[in-house]
Amino acid sequence: MPIRLKLTLWYSGILAFVLLILSGSVYAFLYHNTYNEMKGKLQNQGQELGQQIVQNSVFDPGRLQVNRSSYLQDEYYIQIYNYRTSEGQQSTGLAQRKLVFPYEKDPSKVGEARFVKTVVSGNPFYIYEVPIQATSTQQTVGLLQVGLFVGAQENLLQQLRTILVFSSIMGLLLAFSVGLIMARQALRPIEIVIQAAEQIDKGSDLRMRIAWDGPNDELGRLTDTLNGMLGRMERAYNELDEAYDAQRRFVSDASHELRTPLTTIRGNIDLLEKMWTPALEAEAGRSEPISEQEALRQELSRESMRDIGDEARRMSRLVNDLLALARADAGFVMEKQPVELLPLLEDVVRRAALLPRTAQWRPGDLSALEGVGVVGNADYLRQLMFIFIENAFKYTPEGFVRLEATLSGGQAGILIRDTGLGMSPEQIPHIFERFYRADESRGVTSGTGLGLSIAKWIIDEHGGSVEVHTSPGAGTTFTVWLPVAFSVPAR
Repeated sequence: MPIRLKLTLWYSGILAFVLLILSGSVYAFLYHNTYNEMKGKLQNQGQELGQQIVQNSVFDPGRLQVNRSSYLQDEYYIQIYNYRTSEGQQSTGLAQRKLVFPYEKDPSKVGEARFVKTVVSGNPFYIYEVPIQATSTQQTVGLLQVGLFVGAQENLLQQLRTILVFSSIMGLLLAFSVGLIMARQALRPIEIVIQAAEQIDKGSDLRMRIAWDGPNDELGRLTDTLNGMLGRMERAYNELDEAYDAQRRFVSDASHELRTPLTTIRGNIDLLEKMWTPALEAEAGRSEPISEQEALRQELSRESMRDIGDEARRMSRLVNDLLALARADAGFVMEKQPVELLPLLEDVVRRAALLPRTAQWRPGDLSALEGVGVVGNADYLRQLMFIFIENAFKYTPEGFVRLEATLSGGQAGILIRDTGLGMSPEQIPHIFERFYRADESRGVTSGTGLGLSIAKWIIDEHGGSVEVHTSPGAGTTFTVWLPVAFSVPAR
């Protein structure tokens, strides 16, 4: 819920509570003033008439009557009920209207004098009831009811209730609407701050600052704080970016510089191996036996040359991988053109059969991609396939590695399946991180942990995705999905 709506609801609720208390107080004050005045009149009239009835009934207890002049007062409506004779008397106004006040039929249930508000045939009355008791026995022998017609007062109170309710509702609606507008105006600077922060976040431009020309209140101080924080972030980001650029340049330059001496080392080692092999064969063909020390020296020399050659080749692969990642970090853009996938994969299948391995190489059905092509770089796509295939050979000491293809929903799928070591589900999110290698494979297989990072970069550059299905000891399946750019009908 927005803050402005919360604020509006809060002070609207407080205003509603205040209006309720105020309206209730006004209504209660007028109600009590109106009926208190009538109470005084009715009580005085009732006591006076009660005394008359008692005085007139001293010598004739069976009759309950008052002076006839009391009936001439049109303001009051009088009704006397005699419990002994079950007869009633009414004032002229009450008799003319043919109205009868409700009364208690059982005299034993009549208590002390009381005020009663009632409606008779749609006419509201306020009645004061006085029980009439015999002076000798103190028994209730009659009931005196003195009433006033309160139609005007009830109409006034009804109008007052309507006015108070209607005005309170209108006041609340008006206050809510105006309050919402005022809250929106008051919180508009926060919206400006949010929009500016969103622009900075979307554009990644830390040079932007939040414009503020208002007073130096809480919002002004917040804006100054945010601008200061953005300034410090910009300086830190620029320093970090400069360091990162320097690191990328160093990796790229070092990779370029290392390629030449490594190539020289590999060439010399290959030359030495070619020179040593005929020499050793000639030495072995001599009739004179060689000493044990000489044989050991020759064996150590061959092993040393093999080790130097293997390390030189491993360092060459590492340097090439670092150079590829340096290009990726520097924003290298591949040159892309339409590439038909089936011929490319057939070439990969042919060349993968020559890779060193201990597992069987079982190419699968690739006909699903016949005539299907993508927009990409053929060399990098070929490198992508070899990364996954070499990785599968590396982690499959026995079993087989298979390359298959499928087509689904405008996506070309290339599956590299192996029956090797596999991985646990916790390792999958990290396998495309640089220099990451699964713990189970450390010391078992060689590698730098950069191949899958390069593969992920190539996939991203081609707008594709990769899926991984694996379990420990059951092998791994990588599925590379590439968006299909064109399809040539089969001939």
